[in-house]
Amino acid sequence: MAKAKKETTKVQNYSKYIRWMWILFLGGILSVVSLFLLASWGAFGEMPDHTVLENPKTNLATEIISSDGKTLGKFYFNDNRTPVSYDELPQQLVDALIATEDARFHEHSGIDARGTIRAIIKPGSGGASTVSQQLAKQLFHGEGSKNIIERVLQKIKEWIIAIRLERQYTKEEIIAQYFNIYDFGNNADGIRSASRIYFNKEPKELDLKESAMLVGMFKNSSLYNPRPSRNPVGVKNRRNVVLAQMYKYDYITEKVKDSLQKTELDLNYSPESHREGIATYFRGYLDGFMKQWIKNNPKPDGTKWNLYNDGLKIYTTIDSRMQTYAEDAVQQHMPRLQAEFFHQNTPDRNPTAPFLDLEPEEEKALMRRGMRQSERWRHMKYDLKKSNKEIEASFQKPIKMTVFKWEDGKPSEVDTIMKPMDSMRYYKSFLRTGMMSMDPQTGHVKAWVGGMNYRHFQYDMVKQGRRQVGSTFKPFVYATAIDQLHFSPCDELPDTPFCIEAGKFGNPEAWCPRNSGDDYGGKRTLKDALANSVNTITAQLIDKVGPQTVVDLVEKLGVESDIPAVPSIALGTTDISVYDMVGAYSTFANQGVYTKPVMVLNIEDKNGTVLYQFKPETRDVLNAETAYVTVKLMEGVTQSGSGARLRGKGRDSYRADFREIITGYPYEFTNPIAGKTGTTQNQSDGWFMGMVPNLVTGVWVGAEDRAAHFKTITYGQGAAMALPIWGLYMKSCYADETLGVSKADFTPPVELSIIVDCSKVPDDHTNSNSPEEDTLDELEF
Repeated sequence: MAKAKKETTKVQNYSKYIRWMWILFLGGILSVVSLFLLASWGAFGEMPDHTVLENPKTNLATEIISSDGKTLGKFYFNDNRTPVSYDELPQQLVDALIATEDARFHEHSGIDARGTIRAIIKPGSGGASTVSQQLAKQLFHGEGSKNIIERVLQKIKEWIIAIRLERQYTKEEIIAQYFNIYDFGNNADGIRSASRIYFNKEPKELDLKESAMLVGMFKNSSLYNPRPSRNPVGVKNRRNVVLAQMYKYDYITEKVKDSLQKTELDLNYSPESHREGIATYFRGYLDGFMKQWIKNNPKPDGTKWNLYNDGLKIYTTIDSRMQTYAEDAVQQHMPRLQAEFFHQNTPDRNPTAPFLDLEPEEEKALMRRGMRQSERWRHMKYDLKKSNKEIEASFQKPIKMTVFKWEDGKPSEVDTIMKPMDSMRYYKSFLRTGMMSMDPQTGHVKAWVGGMNYRHFQYDMVKQGRRQVGSTFKPFVYATAIDQLHFSPCDELPDTPFCIEAGKFGNPEAWCPRNSGDDYGGKRTLKDALANSVNTITAQLIDKVGPQTVVDLVEKLGVESDIPAVPSIALGTTDISVYDMVGAYSTFANQGVYTKPVMVLNIEDKNGTVLYQFKPETRDVLNAETAYVTVKLMEGVTQSGSGARLRGKGRDSYRADFREIITGYPYEFTNPIAGKTGTTQNQSDGWFMGMVPNLVTGVWVGAEDRAAHFKTITYGQGAAMALPIWGLYMKSCYADETLGVSKADFTPPVELSIIVDCSKVPDDHTNSNSPEEDTLDELEF
């Protein structure tokens, strides 16, 4: 009896244990379920709902896209991110990710149970976090807390979000989002930026070892930074781990693994910033354009677009190939010209270098003006509230700085210690340039180079800068005479001294310009006079048509500069931008129709909705005959005038330190080219405007201050300063047959009543409009 009672008590005790075991087990399950339910309801912090999961908040850079589909640059603050679709990812990149980060990615629904259990039983074995969980962490709660309780709660939230993501998106969409969201360092936000910055490629172009390197960076992009100054050895080792994982899961063979593990990283590091890359000056212009557009075009809900976060796409007219050729042309010519300028302006040759013809007081005033216009002055005056005396003293104290220099014909930087005042003088000794190229029929701007180096010379000499245009203004005078008086290129005028008397056209005193070199004699055809930039002939023409008539024409040609109606404008005394000059000249190539230059074609939001679409702005300015005759006049410039070196074989020879020998150029162009050189009176500004039927390009070269210039016209003329850039650019454009740059003749009008072929002029042909008085003029070559 006692024994039976004892056994009954023992069974009851076992039952009690079993009951408690079940209570604990079920209670544990209930607690876990409750924990997950509470987390999903937001009890431990806000959880993303269906709408947020569908549209996760990520900052997207605004992308600037060229006419040939290339990315010119981006606008962004912190996140240089441009998303790509799954179809834009190479298969080996996806395989590398799955093999390394989530081998059972296609088998689970957000949580890898096997990997989680293994991680709990054997900490450090890996496999606990799936790609979906990592995406959830990246999108919605970032880095984990150091507090163990908070870490557990965050992990629970991560699991819940991962499951929701798997329900919301396909596996392919999750992969794409994961690649798009990750920060690869060095402003490489997302796979597209990473592939461009580290390898200068689009993601689809990545090869196997490049893909493995980028996937390896998912481990820790701060630690595994491939830049030579950071951790390239660690990155290579990590890449090799990825390759080993790909072999382990049968994505690659052992032979491929072994061969690739022996290779170097082979980076092609191409940083993306606002001051680096292609078309930097154009992007600077575009920044202002977009801010104005945003100001006038709110979102449908009334809020403003964010240029740096909203992922806009700006489709531009710039052709990345032509932009590259333009920048290359500038960087081929400018260091050679600069070297010659430095050679002529050593302290022994020019004690006031880089300035010429300045008295000491004038030089001091120029430097003082430059000091007060500098960013340093603005910062100290308005941000630091320093007195004028303190600021002026700071310009005389040596400090550490990085300055620009040409080195072996390439832009470079050097760290040095220099007084800010000395650095100002140093930068004033550099020649600058502005260049723009445009299709005259469509108005599409194909290339825009506002200077040599945007990091150090940010003032844009295409649209911001305006300089004296010299003889490039003369075609406007000739066009007016052709339009008003029906002149022919074959008509002759006397090449003799000429004055416009005081009082005429409001002149306070007589205007008696001179020819270059005081060279006169005989008669010249208009074609010969323009080809050789004869000032006397131009003066006679503006005397006949009147300055106001010329000004009216120039305004219709889109020039926005304030031009006084005085005779001296005939020689280019007015300041005009490269942008306006190219637009104006394009009218001649477009049969007298002015087409306003256009740079932006479309603007879209991140979903592809069109927000802006440009509308062409055109107007008839000249009849087709006048435009064609003016073009034929300008063809003479490149046939026998100051632009004739474009035809010559020449010698491509240079002095040892890149100073160019102005003896000829190896361009050998044989196709029709209309153009005009321009040189201002003291050789401070050199211009060349060149046209073929479907491309008009303008180039300006000069220093920041007109007091810095070549002493003689040998190097200081437009044919030496600016024309070589045009020639180098066009050589590259013609070599690239995909561009379709024309070599054909300019199209004549249907009816042509003016003689343009002077070889067919009758012997008794005379110009009934020839003046009896003489002419004279000079301001440029």
